[in-house]
Amino acid sequence: MTQASLIASLAAPPSPTGVELSTLPDSVEWLEVRSDLVGDLNPEWLRKHFRGHLLYALRSRNEGGKSSDSLQNRHRRLKAAAPFYDRVELESNTDCSDDLLAQIPFQQRCVSWHGPAADLVQLKTQFEQLSSVPAAVYKVVTKATEMRDEFIPLSLLKALDRSDTIAYSIGPLGFWSRLVALQLGAPGIYGLVPQGAIAQTGPTINQLIDDYGLPGLRAVNEIFAIIGKPIFHSLSPRLHNAAYCAMNYPALFLPLQVESYDEFWQEVVCSRLLDSLGFSLNGMTVASPHKEATLLTARMISPMSRQAESANILVRHDGWWKADTTDPEVVYMASRERSVKVRHKRAAVIGCGGAGRAIAAALVEDGAVVTLINRGPERGQHASEILGLAYLPLKDFSAEGYDIVVNATPVGRESDEVPFNLETLNEEAVVIDLVYGARPTPLVKTTLARDQIAIDGRDVLLTQVLHQFRLMTGKEMSATLAAEQLGRRPTTGGSLKTIQAGIRKGATDLTTGAN
Repeated sequence: MTQASLIASLAAPPSPTGVELSTLPDSVEWLEVRSDLVGDLNPEWLRKHFRGHLLYALRSRNEGGKSSDSLQNRHRRLKAAAPFYDRVELESNTDCSDDLLAQIPFQQRCVSWHGPAADLVQLKTQFEQLSSVPAAVYKVVTKATEMRDEFIPLSLLKALDRSDTIAYSIGPLGFWSRLVALQLGAPGIYGLVPQGAIAQTGPTINQLIDDYGLPGLRAVNEIFAIIGKPIFHSLSPRLHNAAYCAMNYPALFLPLQVESYDEFWQEVVCSRLLDSLGFSLNGMTVASPHKEATLLTARMISPMSRQAESANILVRHDGWWKADTTDPEVVYMASRERSVKVRHKRAAVIGCGGAGRAIAAALVEDGAVVTLINRGPERGQHASEILGLAYLPLKDFSAEGYDIVVNATPVGRESDEVPFNLETLNEEAVVIDLVYGARPTPLVKTTLARDQIAIDGRDVLLTQVLHQFRLMTGKEMSATLAAEQLGRRPTTGGSLKTIQAGIRKGATDLTTGAN
């Protein structure tokens, strides 16, 4: 197994104690100091708080940074940084003068270019200019406006076949390309120093370690993904990639932030651009708001997906895509693992999106009497019509009298919001909350405080991921490993085995559907 260099980017001023630097994992080799964002920090102070190498970067506005220095002042700052930093980033269009290069030896240089690239030919020309300056590392970052554009720097890496070039894209799909770049020879990867919320366009360095097993680097030939918006909070990459690593399976699981499903399907899936790079896109889990759209592109559709008009997983077999849903698994798990009685019980499902509809259909299948609850009447009434169930507007909903309450909305994720008035909840009611975050949602926390059964979003995720992994790979993910990755206490008895056995038994048959 090879190793990638981890480069933590300091994009906001550090705290006076420097705790965010001193607590970086030991595997982080480099600290990129974005001086255009944080100013010129004292290198001695930095070295007291960070054990690795220092990289000075002064990104100009012309290349997507914040520095508006004159060329003279810019070069003065770069020269001043050189004696104290292990590496200095030089922008190829402005910083390669003989005078400046004389002050910064080639082994200390990272020559970079940031900008739009229309095609591979243009990017190759740009790289020829870049690489004409001797340097330890070259860095090419393209700004993509369309999804197809994000493949251009990866195609460059494949064509170059060299180990001194980092190339990736900042584009609509998010940070996926920098992960694939490692498979194509890029020697390192950038991630943010954790300083609050994770940026939508970039991962923290800790996320790269926790979710993708870095700096260890295994060769892969299959890509799996989760698509949706928002998507970067998802723990699915952590679970899938940990399982691949444990069983030495040559795959990588990526988050792809997709706004337009049709555009994604045409520009990424149908184009098979990943195949041209040597990777097969063989499966995707599907999050909101694309669960309905998947049915229009699948060759085969499961009966439950057809009934709920929703799918949360697409699997590629022999070139064809099959749509299924694992959302109902939470109902089967509640019955198997928590002894929740469903038959003849009154259930309320709050949220009539794809997940809510599939769970409602599963509850009905198991004998419950289900009422659909939704804030907006249009979606609520549509769900009522296709499932043949009663619908009630959220403003009129009281949990009193319901034995099972399911929250299939995003309400409660990293907030103190609740989806309904919790005071109306019956003392014996079972709560199923699909939401998960860094802490239990107020709905789950309140239910547990009342000594009632609560199935929270991480329990739901664990159950679904085990099933999804089997559908996509044909292999079994270790339930114990998955539980550990979610911070759950591993079960030593038979219950985790029971989960897997139930998944095998409950695997859904697929039937042919329209393209």
